[in-house]
Amino acid sequence: MLTAVLSGFGGAIAAPWLHRVTPRYAGWIAALLPFALMIYFISLIPAVAGGAALRFSYAWVPSLGVDLSFRIDGLSLLFALLITGIGTLVLIYAGGYLANDPMLGRMLTLLLIFMAAMLGIVTSDNLISLFVFWELTTISSYLLIGYKHEYEKARKAALQSLLVTGIGGLALLAGIVLLGLAAGTLEISEMLTRGDVVRAHPLYGGILALVLFGAFTKSAQFPFHFWLPGAMEAPTPVSSYLHSATMVKAGVFLLARLNPVLGGTEAWQLLLTSFGSATMIAGAFLAVQQTDLKRILAYTTVSALGTLVTLIGIGTDDALKAAMVFTLSHALYKGALFQVAGSIDHETGTRDIARLGGLRAAMPITAAAGMLAAISMAGLPPMFGFIAKEVQYKANLEEPILIGVALLTNILTVVAAGLASVRVFFGQPVPTPKQAHEPPLSMRLGPVALALSGLGIGLFSIQIGNALIGPATGSVIGKTKEIELLLWAGIEGAAGQALALSVITLIVGIGLYRASSVFGRLAAATAPLAPWGAEGWYQRLLNGMLALATWQTRMLQNGYLRFYVGLIIATTLVLTTLTLIAGQVAFSIPADWADVRIYELIVALLILSATLFVIRTTSRLAAVVGLGFVGYGIALAFLLFSGPDLAITQFAVETLFAILFVLVIYRLPRFNNLSTAGSRLRSAALAIAGGALMTILTLAALETPTESRVSEFLAENSVPQGFGRNVVNVILVDFRALDTMGEVVVLGLAAIGIFALLRLQLGTESRARDDAIDGRDGLIDADNGAQGEHVDTTGVQQVN
Repeated sequence: MLTAVLSGFGGAIAAPWLHRVTPRYAGWIAALLPFALMIYFISLIPAVAGGAALRFSYAWVPSLGVDLSFRIDGLSLLFALLITGIGTLVLIYAGGYLANDPMLGRMLTLLLIFMAAMLGIVTSDNLISLFVFWELTTISSYLLIGYKHEYEKARKAALQSLLVTGIGGLALLAGIVLLGLAAGTLEISEMLTRGDVVRAHPLYGGILALVLFGAFTKSAQFPFHFWLPGAMEAPTPVSSYLHSATMVKAGVFLLARLNPVLGGTEAWQLLLTSFGSATMIAGAFLAVQQTDLKRILAYTTVSALGTLVTLIGIGTDDALKAAMVFTLSHALYKGALFQVAGSIDHETGTRDIARLGGLRAAMPITAAAGMLAAISMAGLPPMFGFIAKEVQYKANLEEPILIGVALLTNILTVVAAGLASVRVFFGQPVPTPKQAHEPPLSMRLGPVALALSGLGIGLFSIQIGNALIGPATGSVIGKTKEIELLLWAGIEGAAGQALALSVITLIVGIGLYRASSVFGRLAAATAPLAPWGAEGWYQRLLNGMLALATWQTRMLQNGYLRFYVGLIIATTLVLTTLTLIAGQVAFSIPADWADVRIYELIVALLILSATLFVIRTTSRLAAVVGLGFVGYGIALAFLLFSGPDLAITQFAVETLFAILFVLVIYRLPRFNNLSTAGSRLRSAALAIAGGALMTILTLAALETPTESRVSEFLAENSVPQGFGRNVVNVILVDFRALDTMGEVVVLGLAAIGIFALLRLQLGTESRARDDAIDGRDGLIDADNGAQGEHVDTTGVQQVN
């Protein structure tokens, strides 16, 4: 299982090479990996449908309870099949859509990384590992949305997606940590059995708020919905994969996965149904005002995500079943429609529905796939979308407000489906920037396969219900659940009411489609209000954050080293003093000085005298010598108190610093006293306060018992594990090797930066010198030319 989940990362490494070797078939060959994974997950259906949950665990950070564990149950299997199945078709589609793009290998790499990360999310059985994969989807989606990085809109959309989902990810991490504390475990399979403990815990409110914030930002819930339509700047393969079937449903998956743990409370139900309903209406209402095909589909995706969140919030068995049915239905028809929109744009040069029409003659196969998908989106039989709409209505029948929200949303969805299909493929042909024609096979396969899947699942819904929907619903409910999905459920009871609502939806939706021009006028009328929408406030917050950062940088990074040092000392002084006061830390001044040796006192006086000398001297070289005395005095103190290793290190460091100081001072101008008396007094007060604080900390440390298990461990294991008798050296290069390596890397990077700046300065000076020489030569040439012209003129006059 581990190999299956993580194999996408290996495929991502090979994708660029594959594109270089076989650019024409790179997409087809890359698609073999997700196709093989899909076959593997299909082979697990019988076991999972029988109630089994397959689990694999590898100890990752056992001391923190973090394991790299994976679990396949009904919910994760449903999502894994969507990720790998649609991923197969998207990779093939990308190979055709970006056939002439030299960066196709990069696109395939990012898509495979994203696929592996999504598989990690849906199969993880540990919340920390789930979060790691969660953030991998954030990073990979940022790179995918910004694929056309030469365009400002693409860069802006990628950054917007990263900021919104990244902030949500930070909140989710905090929620995960608190949830682990409340449940006593980070393993999801164990946590699912402790829902009562978590819901009764005092931290439940904070956990719920943080987890929902992370899920809402990821799944584009109101008021965070604006980033999803903006992400349509990404190429169509990205939109088809990330923004219909996978990434945007990660938040929905998380809510479904944690429903047995966090669900069932009034707060859960109120928050999810409120935000979900607002997202449903806002997404559908904004969708019908668009003229760009991808933005129409993006806003209807926002609306669909709101529907899923609302159904999970309702929390009944019927509602959770409807959520699983709608998850599968939406992924199939929306993935197909996105690819159809990309094919239209690719072959006509536009995706503006005002400039499209009558394409069924030029693109019959694409038109057939698009119409089938649109019929499923509108909820018409015999498509699977019809069943999804019916079970959705049944789940809302007991809530009058929610049934009204669902009815209005579905009516507007019918209008959007008509705009994305009937408006484009029927009517009189409209001249397009490019001569319309069918796309290549690689771009036809995906829409046709997904649309036919929606038809086939609708016709064989009973079998799909038993194999996929039932186990997935049982995982969300927290118990085994047998369900029955029927294409025709009759006209009695709840089925009849749902059917009546479907008829109303269709009739009103068709009527509004025929009058869809009113939505265009409405969009124009409300355009002045756009800056006050959610995206406008996001931009204001971003601009405010940048302004604050500019002000803060200007204030703190003013270029004066003494200011930086003073600020660090002052901050440390204030925070440490508050901590000492709050913690009521005790200390006392030693009363017995009898054991102080005369040579120890001499060393201390030497250090103090050298310090005063450094303060008072007006010679830089003398100051360096004085600092050397201070450093060597401290080294002597280390030596006197049984620290020869530290003393040797101190001697070496002081010698090196003295040499470096002398080399630097040699190039500095003569010493000048530029500070005022007031600034010197402030510096003295700050220095004295800092010294007093360090003295107090030292005295407080002497009051603390010195027993330490760490010291004993290091001393006992220095030779057997670190193979060294010098404990300090073993700590630096063995026990804390990563810390040391990090410090070395930082110093190396700083050295590279300094070298680059020096080279830049030398290059600038060299160019300036060359320009000066060229200018001087030009003036000489001009002067010589003027003299030559004068001589020639004189000569001519003499000849004449």
